[in-house]
Amino acid sequence: MSEKDIDQLINEALSKEDQELLDQFHDEPGWIRQAFGLFQGRLGWVMWVTFIIQILSFFGALYALWIMFTAEELMTAVRWGVVSIILVQISTFLRGFMGSHLEANRVLREVRRLDLRLAQKRGEA
Repeated sequence: MSEKDIDQLINEALSKEDQELLDQFHDEPGWIRQAFGLFQGRLGWVMWVTFIIQILSFFGALYALWIMFTAEELMTAVRWGVVSIILVQISTFLRGFMGSHLEANRVLREVRRLDLRLAQKRGEA
């Protein structure tokens, strides 16, 4: 049974009032809105610091690559190459960190929707 089939069964089981309320909260926000949502709430400051360090690491890696390619000595080029690799790794790690929080926010949003459905069902019973 696919995910669409399960969603269809759930929608058929809901009453008209439940369906109207679900439609109000059903649309998932777009990716950009979700991304900017990371910078709000209790961990907003952590995301801002992470984002700033990620951007600085990326541009630092670009600068290190530029120095590496323009270096005239081999050891200088190797050192700047290692620095660029480390900075790219830092940037990639922080991007994954932010991505995992984006996914966690999506899961929390779904849990809240389920919570809303359960509260509605409790009110009917």
